[in-house]
Amino acid sequence: MLLGSVIVAAILSAMPTFFQAIEHRPGIQVHDVVLAHIPAVNVSIYIFLIIWGMGLYTLIRAIKEPLIYTRYVWLYIAICTARILTITLIPLAAPLGLVELVDPLTGVFYGHATITKDLFFSGHTATLVAMYFCLPKKGERIAAIIASVAVGILLLVQHVHYTIDVLAAPFFVFALNKLLQATIFADSH
Repeated sequence: MLLGSVIVAAILSAMPTFFQAIEHRPGIQVHDVVLAHIPAVNVSIYIFLIIWGMGLYTLIRAIKEPLIYTRYVWLYIAICTARILTITLIPLAAPLGLVELVDPLTGVFYGHATITKDLFFSGHTATLVAMYFCLPKKGERIAAIIASVAVGILLLVQHVHYTIDVLAAPFFVFALNKLLQATIFADSH
């Protein structure tokens, strides 16, 4: 738990530099058929109400069951690492019509800069899908899936991500969770 927390702190402290670097490089503009048919609307408040609501719930549950926190921290480390790799290897330009997504709580991790190229795969969607794998009760897991789908749709409505970014996130989280289950958490069943 402690080691995971230290690694997350290190990753979060390095993110502003990483995000500044990717913002300054050219990227490929993707023709997204889904986005072409959705008018861009600012739904930031709904996105962050869902994310922070589920995050707060997961934190409260983790206080009662520390294994939830430990699993989430290590899955989050894997997600961040995978996203840094995929974003580095797949330089994308911001989707057409992007409406800036502003989160006052996590803006510090982005260096309070506008970030538009942290695209493949969606970190917002992945974060919620991770909660699905870490929360033990069926009702909690259903809520995490509903939140993941809702945020994925809202990200598309705001043109913050391409459709492929949102659709790929659950597959990456599933694979990363399987990897962690086979290695780090193999003895915790």
